[in-house]
Amino acid sequence: MAGPCGWSSTNGCGIRLPSRASITSSSRCIATSLGYGRRWRPRYQVVMDTHTTRNPLKMNEYCSNATVDQIAQRIASAKRVLLTTHAKPDGDGIGSTLAMWRTLGQKGIAADIYLMGPVEPRLRYIAGDTPFHVDRQPPAGEHDLVVVLDTGAWSQLEPIADWLRERHDRVVGIDHHAKGDDVAVMRIIDVTAASTTQMLLPIIEAMGCEITGGRGGVAEALFVGLATDTGWFRYPSAGAEALRVAARLLEIGVDKSRLYQMIEETARPQRLTLMARALTSLEFAMDGAVAIMTVRPGDFRESTGSLQDIAELVNVPMSVQAVRVSVLISQISPNRTKFSFRSKPAAPDASAVDMINVNLLAQRFGGGGHIHAAGASVEMDADEARTALLAVLEETSCRRAS
Repeated sequence: MAGPCGWSSTNGCGIRLPSRASITSSSRCIATSLGYGRRWRPRYQVVMDTHTTRNPLKMNEYCSNATVDQIAQRIASAKRVLLTTHAKPDGDGIGSTLAMWRTLGQKGIAADIYLMGPVEPRLRYIAGDTPFHVDRQPPAGEHDLVVVLDTGAWSQLEPIADWLRERHDRVVGIDHHAKGDDVAVMRIIDVTAASTTQMLLPIIEAMGCEITGGRGGVAEALFVGLATDTGWFRYPSAGAEALRVAARLLEIGVDKSRLYQMIEETARPQRLTLMARALTSLEFAMDGAVAIMTVRPGDFRESTGSLQDIAELVNVPMSVQAVRVSVLISQISPNRTKFSFRSKPAAPDASAVDMINVNLLAQRFGGGGHIHAAGASVEMDADEARTALLAVLEETSCRRAS
């Protein structure tokens, strides 16, 4: 039976998903919620129920089954290790693999870094002289241990999913995301950690290894993951513990100014062209609480830009005081569109908008991430994705107002 805004199906977790047939009927409800016909006042806590927000692990039972010491012992006892992370790795994924590779070198343990590209040029800088292999085919060679870092989701490991399943008994997972699958036989999950590199610090110390400083050191790799995953310590995830870890890494000798310049100040002119196009598309929903930008294939084509040029562009509307959620919709192929979600902590005036968990919003579209940063990919064009997003937001407001 259809829901209040045209919803008709659920996935395995009981999360309702929009069908294309329901989008048209949902849009009629959207027009009302955006102020056309009557004045709509926010009466919701986006997104989903409070108990789910407080305990996101309970939703999919993706949690630790090993301790720091057990993970450290398992890694330290290996002879040859393959280190990998999610496809299209970010600073935390790359920083984690580099930090672990440099740690294993101290123990005399052979290790290989396998990355499912593309790898952004700005992130290649942090590798320095550390060798890594970029491919979309299963890794070559034999390894008695595989360490999967910064993800536990099959959807982010598709190129090597079958290869990993065949070696499940030798896979260790280290991750700080709330959503994941049974990728690793041993795993440690900490959703309170600001980055996977933050989680690695006690593991490396439990292995009896040094957090080396200087260019190409363990500390530098750990810092890159922590800094990039927290927006250089601007995001809510950069709490007291994250800042304590950052301070310690700086004391060891990390040059944060140089890292920031090499990672964040290397944009191409195409980035500004795409930013201008995205801002032209900017629209606001839910009385200005949600900002939505859309980048279409023509924008990429005419600017000669790429997905790499719109990295972190979703953060731009967050400078608007009233905006609680920012969404970037980017169509990357004729029938494939990506969502990038960002949100702020609870508003000072909680009567208007309370905690906004974009991890749960992303899960409506088969994605995931963190409370304040998440993403998803859907088989729709940009316009269909935009309409589906508005339908999800309206369904939430209808449910909260009822």
